[in-house]
Amino acid sequence: MENSAEKRQEIYDKIKGSSRQEYILSEMKRLGFWNNETVDFESVNKFFAEERELSKKLQKLLKEKNIVENPEAFIAKKHKERKLASKLKQKETKERREKERLEKAQKWKKSKAEDIIYLGENYSHQLNDKVSNLENLKRNNLPILNNALDIANAMKISVGELRFLSFSRKNGKISHYKRFQIPKKRGGFRLISAPMPRLKQAQIWILEEILNKVKVHEKANGCVIGKSIKTNALPHVKKDVVINQDLKNFFPTITYNRIKGVFSSLGYSTQVATIFALICSEPKIIDLSLLGENYFAQKGNRFLPQGSPCSPAISNIVCRKLDFRLDGLAKKYGFNYTRYVDDISFSATQKQYENISKILKYSRKVVQEENFNLHPEKLRIMKRNSKQEVTGVVVNEKTNVPKKDIKKFRALLFQIEKDGLENKYWNKKGNVLAQIDGFANYIYQIDKEKGIKYKQRVSLILAKYNYKEEHKKKYKTVNKNPNVFQKIKSFFKNLLNKN
Repeated sequence: MENSAEKRQEIYDKIKGSSRQEYILSEMKRLGFWNNETVDFESVNKFFAEERELSKKLQKLLKEKNIVENPEAFIAKKHKERKLASKLKQKETKERREKERLEKAQKWKKSKAEDIIYLGENYSHQLNDKVSNLENLKRNNLPILNNALDIANAMKISVGELRFLSFSRKNGKISHYKRFQIPKKRGGFRLISAPMPRLKQAQIWILEEILNKVKVHEKANGCVIGKSIKTNALPHVKKDVVINQDLKNFFPTITYNRIKGVFSSLGYSTQVATIFALICSEPKIIDLSLLGENYFAQKGNRFLPQGSPCSPAISNIVCRKLDFRLDGLAKKYGFNYTRYVDDISFSATQKQYENISKILKYSRKVVQEENFNLHPEKLRIMKRNSKQEVTGVVVNEKTNVPKKDIKKFRALLFQIEKDGLENKYWNKKGNVLAQIDGFANYIYQIDKEKGIKYKQRVSLILAKYNYKEEHKKKYKTVNKNPNVFQKIKSFFKNLLNKN
C-alpha cells in the first residue's frame, strides 16, 4: 500500500510538471506501443508545449475576466498584493534598521575606546581638533600627542579612565579632590585641594613629562628644579631696601582658559589641550546632602587648584611674561627682582631710594595688565635698620631663619626631650615628629651651619620614637615618586612658614 501511494504521487508529480497528454505519450513510448518510425515525437511534443502555453494564457484570461466581472474579487486581490508588498517592505526596513543599529553600536563602542567626543557642557565644542604642531613639540622635546588615545597610551591608562578623570560634572557624587583648610601663620585659612590618587598620578605624569621641560623665567623660584626659597632670597641679601608684594587670589586667578592656553602654546591640539586643562583645574565645589546622600555641585569657572602637583609649574609658565616685564622694570630703576609663586620681591641699594615710588606705581600697572591683582594689605617696604624678610627668610646680612622661630623651635625640642610628645605641636596640631623633622630640614636649607645642629637633635628624638620606620611604612605605597612627593611636601611647608 505504501509503495502504491508513493508510485501514485510520483505519477501526479510528472503530470504536474508537464501535462496529462505528454505523460501518456511518454509512457506509451516507454512501454513500446509507439516508436520513432511511426510517430514524430518531436512534432507531438512541440504541439503539446504550444497547447500548454495556450492553456495557461487561457486560464489567465479567464481569471482576469472573472475579476473584471467581480469587482470585489479584484479589490481583494489588490489588497492582498499590497499587504504582501507591505510585509516585505517592513521586513526589509526592520533588517536594515537592525543592521544600522548594530553598525552604530559597534562604531560608538570603538569611538569610546579610542576617542573622547564629550567632556561636559562648555568644554566639548573643539574636541574634533586633533592635530598638534609637531615642529613645536619636537623643538621643546615634548611628547608627541595628537589626541586622547595618544594621551591614554602615554599615561598607560584606558581612554575610558582618561575620560573619567577629565570629565567636568556640574553635579555628581564623585569628586576628584579632597578639600581641607590649613591655618595661615598670620591668621585665616588656606584652602587645599589634594587630588585623589588616580588624578594625582595623571597630574604627576603631566608635570614630569611636559611642564618640567618647559623653560620658565630665570627669576621664578617657586617649585623650579634646582631652585628654592633660599635662591629666591639670596639676591636681596644686604640691600638697603626690600619691597615685598603679594598677588591676590593667585591660583584662582589662573582660570581654565589660561591653563588651556598654556598647553596650546606648547603646540598641542585643542583636544589634547582641553583634556590637560581639565585634569589640571577644578571648579569651586559646594557640598550638598540630599536624602542621606552627598553630592558635589559645581559653581563658577574652573581654575588652578592649590594642592595639585601641576599648579606651581603651570603658574610659572603663565607668569613668564609677567616675570619678563617686572624684571625689566627692576633693571631699569636699579632694583633686583624675584618671584616665589605669588610673592614678588624687589630690592636695591640706598642710591635707588628715589625710584621706590616708580617701582610701586609701574609694578602695579604691569600686574594688572597681565590679569593679576596685588594684595593691598600685603605691601611691605623694609629698610636696612629693620628686619628684612623675603618669603619668611631674613636677608639683612645673610639668609637666615627668624630668631623668634629659632627660639620657639629650640624651646619645643627641649620640652619634648624633657617631657615627651604629649600635647606638643609646632604651629598647628598634628604629627609633631613630622613637624619638627620638616622644620629642621627647613633650617638646614636656609643655613646649613645652624641646621646641622638642629637636625642632630631632631634625629635623636625621631630615633627614640621610631619615627623613621613608621614613616617609611606609612608612605611605602604613596611615595612612588620621591622627588616629586618631596617637592610638593616642601612647597606647602614653605608656604606655611612664610605665611
